[in-house]
Amino acid sequence: MEIEQEIKDLVIARLQTLPDDTGISIGSAGEFSRDELISRVEAGDEVGKKIVEIEMNFLRGLKDNILYES
Repeated sequence: MEIEQEIKDLVIARLQTLPDDTGISIGSAGEFSRDELISRVEAGDEVGKKIVEIEMNFLRGLKDNILYES
């Protein structure tokens, strides 16, 4: 469980770097503000889990050098 909380904390820290007025659309779930996304990650609901999954895939891509500047 400790690792799961550390991952949530990492994702929340990354979300906190976004501008206050940022909106992100999550498919049919709707559009969410930065603060709403942070709340969803903290609550661990379906939208929060999706954000964690997206962020972790992005970070894994960086680690594996899949993402690069052209």
